[in-house]
Amino acid sequence: MANPNIPDLDARQLTAEDAEASPACVMTFNANDPSGAGGLCADIMAIASAGVHPLAVVTGTYVRDTAEIFQHFAFDEEAVTDQARYALEDMPVSAIKVGFVGSPENISAIAEIASDYSEIPLIAYMPSLSWWDEGEIDSYLDAFRELMLPQATVLVGNHSSLWRWLLPDWPSERSPSARDIAKAAADLGVPYTLVTGIALPEQFIENVLATPQAVLYSEKFERFEAVFDGAGDTLSAALCALLANGRDLQAATAEALTYLDHSLEAGFRPGMGCIVPDRLFWAQADEEDDDAVDSETTDDAALTSKPATDLPPNGTIKH
Repeated sequence: MANPNIPDLDARQLTAEDAEASPACVMTFNANDPSGAGGLCADIMAIASAGVHPLAVVTGTYVRDTAEIFQHFAFDEEAVTDQARYALEDMPVSAIKVGFVGSPENISAIAEIASDYSEIPLIAYMPSLSWWDEGEIDSYLDAFRELMLPQATVLVGNHSSLWRWLLPDWPSERSPSARDIAKAAADLGVPYTLVTGIALPEQFIENVLATPQAVLYSEKFERFEAVFDGAGDTLSAALCALLANGRDLQAATAEALTYLDHSLEAGFRPGMGCIVPDRLFWAQADEEDDDAVDSETTDDAALTSKPATDLPPNGTIKH
């Protein structure tokens, strides 16, 4: 007998109007990070901060604290594939992020999924892998280069990491520019590259969105006198979510970099190691606001309001 307290299935179906009001969905492939510094923890908080619904596919897990990565256990490719495909068949996904996925087999599985959804923008983030065994690094980077980059819309990475990976035989005494790195990435199928952490004089760093032909956006920030963990995951996840939310690529890049800068500025040290970006800085009330608002009249809106943005609609081209 049907339970009279549970509505019929038909009565619970979303109307077209409800569906249009639903947040966009972003799928992220990344490793679990029990320290909360990076990985899926960073992705979920950054994506949610942009008002987007995260679909988090666990590709494995780190064994780590806030100071050091000790080990990583990768899921097998079938477990990764099943997680992603069931979610993709159920929900419309507006953008995909690929972080550290643990093995060449997982890279191959995700690349196959991405090729089946080639109309969806894919943000590929390459973190530093210096903690890993050299042989595993080489196998992973080879697979990412050959299988994932041809599927990527934007490659995100630190200047030194991308330089060592994509231009290992760089012949000049000067450092490669963002456009030099973007050309190397474009030769592998990536139309846009966001190069971060380019060293500038006087304690500044520059972040540049580039193609081989042009710099599309650049912004410099004063370098923080601190060691952070999880910045790259935060930036790439925010960029992915903003694209899903309708920003064009330049506007999404500008807002994602500003979001990262605020997250780092509000960063905190939960343990004895690195500082972790506060990705929910926007939810924290300022001290001045606390003085001005009576605690008895504080409502939910005051605790969850986010800074307004006024950016143009998405014009990103999927290659």
